[in-house]
Parts: sequence; structure tokens; C-alpha cells
Amino acid sequence: MLRGHNAALVLDLLRSAGGDGISRIELAERTGLTPQAVSKITARLRAEGLATGAGRRASTGGKPRTVLRLVPDAGHAVGLHLDRDGLTAVLVDLSGAVVASRAAPLDLGAPADEVLTAAADAVAAIRGAGPEAGTGTGTGGGTGSWGGEGPEGRAVLGVGVAVPGPLDHRGGVLHRVTGFPQWDGYPLRDELAARTGLPVVVDKDTNAAALGLALRTACGDGATDGGDFAYLHLGTGLGAGLFLGGELHRGARTGAGEFGHQTVRLDGPECGCGGHGCIEALCLAAVARGDVAEAARVLGTGAANLVGLLDIDRVVLGGRTVAADPDAYVRGVRAVIDERTRRGGIAPVPVAAVEGGDRPVAEGAAQLILAPLFGRTGGTNGTNGADGSAGRER
Repeated sequence: MLRGHNAALVLDLLRSAGGDGISRIELAERTGLTPQAVSKITARLRAEGLATGAGRRASTGGKPRTVLRLVPDAGHAVGLHLDRDGLTAVLVDLSGAVVASRAAPLDLGAPADEVLTAAADAVAAIRGAGPEAGTGTGTGGGTGSWGGEGPEGRAVLGVGVAVPGPLDHRGGVLHRVTGFPQWDGYPLRDELAARTGLPVVVDKDTNAAALGLALRTACGDGATDGGDFAYLHLGTGLGAGLFLGGELHRGARTGAGEFGHQTVRLDGPECGCGGHGCIEALCLAAVARGDVAEAARVLGTGAANLVGLLDIDRVVLGGRTVAADPDAYVRGVRAVIDERTRRGGIAPVPVAAVEGGDRPVAEGAAQLILAPLFGRTGGTNGTNGADGSAGRER
């Protein structure tokens, strides 16, 4: 679809400009490319249907400048969030807008073939779904009852899949998902690609959400206010997505972000991972008791450890559990972090909650496919049939 890094730079600027568009002269100034190179790239993008004219803009001298804009519906990506008890599917256009979404129950403990059937059915359904389609009736056990939504007329570039970790992002292989050890070694990327006939990228749910939030900020909606941040997701489990130095940080073995399994109580209760006293176990136990204040305090303890270790600019909270009482979680986490930063004599670290419950995970999963098209880092290694050359990992 794209031919090289320079085209990705131009396309990214077209996306950031939105409906107002941007002129070729501005593209040349902001990319450092020659006007001739920009003209060739934009001509190709227009021929491929990725860009179109958006009128003319007055210039300081000479004739008015022709303005170009991205064509959002020239391509789409599917984002899937396979959680322990549910599946969310979204269809996202090139601008990052969600044009259709679906949700259905899912049993991640069901046989792999049933889970893969449910995922493939969701991809097929969302490709033909109407705007903001509703909740599917599938059980996640392979019933395939998402319903018929019409022709698959949209150009879909691939499927991004977000699942609980740990996993091997590069190989698209799951490891011992907490509570579901039967997935250890399962080649999810290759199996789903074979079912759907589309390129597939697999990543941890927290990484997908962090990537999506970072790209939203890059496009001007202020989701994280820029800088380094940690996204902490509290839902059926607890994990972190780390965005450091302008990149999604996965680590040498793509296993970074197992935030929920740091030990904070040596003699604490057993966790599903086999350890004792993990933050995830303590936090989910407090949630089960209805003790939101304690859950927020435990979450804040882990967040403060992360702030002290990485010196990040911001902590962002998300997930369905946080969404049930976001103010209480932000308040509780902020209190622990503030106390720690005061002791260290450093500036407070902002804490915020992202809206949408678990949906930012599915939206971020779609960006695993789209981000490389715009030269954005993160989500670029581990594709199946897609060019992952547009970024790098830290």
C-alpha cells in the first residue's frame, strides 16, 4: 500500500491534519523533503486513493495553495480484544475512527479451536457490520452466531489482536496466560491468519491500549498529554503498557509490563501465576470484597514503584474495573504516588483515567496494524504478511 519511509511520513502528516488538510509546501517544510519529492509522493497517494484534494488555501504570495487530506475509508483495520470472559471487536479507519464495534461473551478457557472460531467469526462479522454495531450473541465457544451484516466491501489491511500476557509478540505465540496455562506455546498469530486470510499482529492487551493512547495524543486529542507514561489496566487481570522515549517499550523478549506480578507482600495469598503476594491477587481480592479504597491503595503502591523506577511523566488508568468508579481509583492511586514523590522531593506525577472501559484495548489493537503505515513505532514486529519495517522496539 505504501512505498517507503518518506511516503509514511507524508501520510502521517495528512492524518494529523484531519479534515482541514495540509498543503504540499507545508508537507515539504515539515518532512524536510524537496517539493519535487513531495509532489511525486502525493501524486502516488492520490492515485492509490489514500489522499484527495481539500480545496485551496490563500498563500502569502502567488497562487493559492492546493490542500490535500487523508481519505479515511481507503483502508481499515480490525482490532480484537480477547479477554478472559469476553471478546470486543472494532473496525477502525485510517484516521483512527471506530466505524463499527461488537462485543460478545468469551470463555478463554474453552478449547483453542472454539476460541479461534469465535475470533474468526468476529472478524468476518465486523468487516461487514453497519456503523457502531451492537452486541453479538455468540458465547465465545465457537457458535458463530454474530449474524449477517452484509457484504465485505471494506478494504481491511489486517487484524490486531490484544490478549492477556505474557506472550511472544514477535512470533505471535502465547505463553502461560495467568489462569489459562493451556495456551502456553500456542501460535495464535499464525492460526488466526490462516482462518481469516489476513495479516495478523498479536500483542498484550496493555501494550495495545498504550499504543492507541499514544497515537491519539500524536493526532491531537491529548489522551496522555505526551511524554512518557504507564497505562495500568485493571479488569479481569492487572497489567501495564509502557510508552517510553516516544516508543512502546516491550523489552528484549517482548515481555515487559507484567506489572500485576510484582510481589508486594512476601507472605501474601497465592496468585494465579503461582507466586504469592502479587499486586494483581491483592487488588482483585479487594475488588471482590467491594473495597475500592483498598484496591486503589494497592494499585497505587505498584504505580508508585513504577514512577520511582522509570521516572515517568504520567500514569493512566483504564479497564472495566477502573471505569466502574474512576474518581475513586484516580484519587487513591494519586494519594499513594503523591506521598512517595513528596518523600523524594520531586514534582507530583499526574494520574488520570481513560474513558471507555476495555474498549481502548480493542482500538489500540487495530493500531497494531495501522501504526506502521504512518511510520509510527510500536506494533511493527511480529506481523504475518505485513511489512514491519516502519519502527523499532526498545
